[in-house]
Order: sequence, then structure tokens, then C-alpha cells
Amino acid sequence: MFATLALAALLVEATFGYPNRLFIAIGHPVTWIGRLIETLDRRWNRPHLSRRTRIVLGGLLTVALIAVSLAAGLLLHWLAGDVLPPLLAVLVLGILASTLLAQRSLHSHVADVRDALSDSGGDLAGARHALSKIVGRDTAALDESQITRAALETLAENYSDGVVAPAFWLVVGGLPGGIAYKAINTADSMIGHRNERHEAFGKAVARLDDLVNLPASRLSAILILAAAVFTKAANVRAGYRAVLMDARHHTSPNAGWPEAAMAGALGVALAGPRVYGGKTVDAALMNRDGRQQLTGDDIDRALRLYRHADMLLIVLIATLAFALLV
Repeated sequence: MFATLALAALLVEATFGYPNRLFIAIGHPVTWIGRLIETLDRRWNRPHLSRRTRIVLGGLLTVALIAVSLAAGLLLHWLAGDVLPPLLAVLVLGILASTLLAQRSLHSHVADVRDALSDSGGDLAGARHALSKIVGRDTAALDESQITRAALETLAENYSDGVVAPAFWLVVGGLPGGIAYKAINTADSMIGHRNERHEAFGKAVARLDDLVNLPASRLSAILILAAAVFTKAANVRAGYRAVLMDARHHTSPNAGWPEAAMAGALGVALAGPRVYGGKTVDAALMNRDGRQQLTGDDIDRALRLYRHADMLLIVLIATLAFALLV
């Protein structure tokens, strides 16, 4: 049933996304989780506490998030299974689970960057604004090549942790597993930073996020490489070589896999030094021998590769669901 649930969620989200009117009316599950994290961060992460105490409290926050997520998922799973016929229960749970995925919204946000760069003369200000919605780095001074590189990096990384990872955990743990993963990933994005406030408090959730994203990051790279086989102007061998040579040198233990696969397949260099909060972060290049001057056309090629990789994910889970039903 879990594989069927994941398949339903992927198909619903790919087709409809999350309606903007619904977001305006009630928010989104990620925003609800975010409010809980923000509240606990404000109340528990006090500057006067010792580093050890803040690590312990951050661990308690992580445990609390997982407990709440699993309880909510189990309750919804039980209610649907108890009240509804099996097929309808899967559909309803699939609709709920679709809110944990970001296939359609990720494509839309990255396409907005491409569209701004494609405007007559290139709308750099519009492209920077569109990019600022999906990356954490400073975008104010980026040129076309830097904007494109950042868009491709977030497309590759978020394919892994915004699409493949939640789908993977839906298959493994049903709705409770999917919600728990999303809570961990959201907490990492909010408090898993190596800065003065969160280095200690966010340590537990950052380590756990690395762990739960490990299988999906490898699977994402495999799917991107497989998609390169039938994507025009993509090179599967170059992608495979980039993964072998460069993925392990990324500052993240997981992000390097999909980024290196996409960089190599498209013949471009990704990652490298970038600026966060006014500070330059030195990072290794993914596909170090790739072309470093990028254009908006590269976003178009990357989106085509992304769509094919996402299609392969859906086919993979559909095959698994069918095999388990037979």
C-alpha cells in the first residue's frame, strides 16, 4: 500500500501542485511545521545556556518533531483506513501526501528564472528576484552565468530532497514516514546552520537530515544519469564520471551526488565558491572540467533533464507498486 500511496501522491502533485488559493487560506504543512520549529527555537535556544545544554535541547526538539509527525501521520492513516474503502483511502491519503512533494513547484520556480533571462535583453533584476525565492545565497550582484549556475544547483539538490526523498520515505513508512522526513528536512533548513545561534542547537537535526537524505541523494543521481540516456544534448558517461570524481568533494555529503550528475550530464561546472550572508563559502566544483560560463539556455536543458528524471521516478514507483500488488 505504501508504494501505491507514494505513486498517488506523485501523480496528484505533478498534475495539480498545491493550489495557491489553498495556501493563502490555510497555509501549507511545511509552514505549520515551521511554526512549531520557530516556537521551540525561540523558547529553548537561549544564548546564555551552555553549548552542551543547547545540543541536548536541540536533540529534544528533533525527537519532539519526529514524535508529533509520526503521531499525525498514524492518526490520518488510521482514520482513512477505518472510515473509507481501501481504494478511496489510498486516494485521500495520496492527496494529503502530495503536499510533501515539490515536483511542480520546483519546476515552476526554476522556469521563472529562465523566463526572466529569456526576456528581451535579459531581465537580470527579475531573474535575481525569482532566484532569491529558492536559494539562500545573496543574489543581488549575480550575473547571468551565476544566476544560471545557482538555478541548476537548486534544481538538482531539490530534486533529491524535495521530490525523491519524500517519495522514498512514503514508500518506506507511508504517510507517517513522509511527514517525519519533511519535518526533519524543514528543521534542518531553519536551524541546521553552522552559525553562532544554531551550530550547537541544530547539530542533532543537521546530522539526522544528512542520514535520512543519504539514500535519496544516491537514487537521484542514478535517475538523472538514466534520464540523460534519452535527453537531447545530455551525456550519461560524462555525468557518471563527474559523480565518481567530484560528488564526494561537495560541502554536503548528499547534495554533491545529484549536482555532479546534472553538471556532468549537461557539460557544465556547478557549485564552487558562493556568497551566503555576505561571507564567501569556498566549495569544490562539480564536474570541474565543465563549462563555467552558463546562459539561460542551460536552464532549459536542465529542466528537460529534470522532467525525464522525474518521469523515471514515477515509473520506478509504479513498477514497485504493481509488483507488490501482484
